Amino acid sequence: MAQQSYKGGCHCGKVSYETNADLDRTIACNCSICSQRGLVLTFVEPKDFKLLPGERDLADYQFNKKTIHHLFCPACGVESFARGKKPDGGEMVAVNARCLDGVDIAAVKPQPFDGKSL
Repeated sequence: MAQQSYKGGCHCGKVSYETNADLDRTIACNCSICSQRGLVLTFVEPKDFKLLPGERDLADYQFNKKTIHHLFCPACGVESFARGKKPDGGEMVAVNARCLDGVDIAAVKPQPFDGKSL
């Protein structure tokens, strides 16, 4: 698929964004929150992610080592993206591929990631 431009957001539309992402590089994490929410994630640099005007007062949930801010719409509850740090300490945005407009999620082939063991 290579890197492409996408629009995405939450179910009710209060949270929306534009991003450049490579859906050939996705993961399906088995940690408690990702497995319960069914997240399929791709990671992008902050420069490749733009939160559009709309809901800015996102709910924030952190657990375990508290390195990832699981951000979700306070109206509909959907986590369409998260912010956190890469292992090297740099900033990253984790985009939920299921929340990108026009993506056939059945065509996305995420790699398993063992987040449960971290």
